[in-house]
Order: sequence, then structure tokens, then C-alpha cells
Amino acid sequence: MSIPILTSAKALWQNLVETLRILGIDPGSRKTGYGLIENTGNRTRHLASGCIRLNERDQLSDRLSMLSRELEQLIEEFRPDCGAVEKVFFAKNAQSALTLGHARGVILLKFSERHLPIHEYQALKVKQTVVGVGRADKDQVQHMVRILLNLQNSLQEDEADALAVAITHAHLGLSLKQSL
Repeated sequence: MSIPILTSAKALWQNLVETLRILGIDPGSRKTGYGLIENTGNRTRHLASGCIRLNERDQLSDRLSMLSRELEQLIEEFRPDCGAVEKVFFAKNAQSALTLGHARGVILLKFSERHLPIHEYQALKVKQTVVGVGRADKDQVQHMVRILLNLQNSLQEDEADALAVAITHAHLGLSLKQSL
């Protein structure tokens, strides 16, 4: 005979000790930030981060192809369990929004091709989770990401945003089983 509360405690403990590798992405048509973290219970560790720089002089199709190849290499090298992507809620103009949408499409497709779950978060939610204020500025996000991940080096904006998206997913308490 099992006691339900012990079963619940056991399930809770298993969720707390699972390790989840999250690849956060801050989409862009010229520069796409990425950040890989490992979350185990209440510990989050920085594994890698940077930016995929695309030549804005190249045709959009060539930039999207390069983004696809670079993202494929990141997924192959880092073997994330899931992805977290920032949702886009505004753009300077319709053309910018459309171009950014193409880049997001490539990102979503790459995760889908690898059968990796992908989670999307509004920038407001990311800032609220990482900084505590939904209207935080870029400097505040960068600062808090460095503190949360115990990083000494400065971060590029897109890199910090990608890490912030990954941290948001980790802090929502989603276990590996819930992510799959």
C-alpha cells in the first residue's frame, strides 16, 4: 500500500533533480542570440552563449540558409533537451516584421526537425521573470542574467536576451517530462 503524499513527494523530488538543457534563442535577421543553460532543481548553470551574425548585405534567402546551418551546428554540438524562443510583439515596420518572421520560422523548423520541444515567451514575461519588472530595460536584463548565472564577463544584448529566455523557461519549473 502506498501513501499518496509520499508518491507526490517522490514525484516532486524527481522533478527537482532532473537536468534540463535549454537552448534559448533571441531571433534576428541580422544577429540571432543564443544561450545554453543547464537547469537541475533550483540550480541553473551557464554552458555556452553567443551570437550568430548574418551578413546584412546578403540576400534574405542566403541569411536564412546560414541561420539554419548555424543553428543546426549548435543543436548538434550542445544537444539541448528543448528550446525557448522570444516571441516577437513589435517591429519598426511591416518589412522588418516579415523578415523577422522568416528568421523565427527557420528557428522553429530547426527545433521541429530535431523533434525538440520549443517554448515561446513574450518579452514582457521574460523581463518579469528575470528582472522582476516587465518593463525592464536591456541593461537591467543583462545585469540580472550575469548575476543569476554568476558570469563575470559582459554579455552582448542578443546573447543576454537569449539566456534570459532560457532562464525564464527554467524558472517556470517545467520538468523534462513536462517539456517533452
